[in-house]
Amino acid sequence: MFPTDGKTGENAVRIHKLEDLLNWARLSSLWPLSFGLACCAIEMMATYASSYDLDRFGVLPRASPRQSDVMIVAGTVTFKMADRIRRLYEQMAEPRYVISMGSCSNCGGPYWEHGYHVVKGVDRIIPVDIYVPGCPPRPEALIGGIFQLQEKIANPKNIAPVAIEQLLAKNTAQSFPDKDSATQS
Repeated sequence: MFPTDGKTGENAVRIHKLEDLLNWARLSSLWPLSFGLACCAIEMMATYASSYDLDRFGVLPRASPRQSDVMIVAGTVTFKMADRIRRLYEQMAEPRYVISMGSCSNCGGPYWEHGYHVVKGVDRIIPVDIYVPGCPPRPEALIGGIFQLQEKIANPKNIAPVAIEQLLAKNTAQSFPDKDSATQS
């Protein structure tokens, strides 16, 4: 260790886990897939405009799913579009995150009750990390959703659900059984 200056911290050496550094890089440079399905897309585009300036938060919209790590589903999801959303989601690199923006993508909105063509929430097609409520939600609400996603990425303990951890523990136990359980059966 090098001696440190008590006031400014110059010449200080910080030791952190590599995972913390990678999570900081992920949350500081979110690249959402830029596509919209309905009227919520107008609010999403307004959020990208200079009035709100998402560039200062490291959010840069991308046109290719292979360059994106966040999918913002903005608008009404129809059954015809559901297959395409799933395909775009599968083309995104890991780790990938999904923000559901607006009532229509959250739960079908006002259309699912009287329309046969509307999916009752995008979470029936792909896993959703953050829900942004509203019809249509204001740009401030989307920025709040992006901040929630950044908090979720910063704390990876909140990402893995307990059910997945239990399933992994169960599979590990089945792959490597104890000697006592093997002699009993």
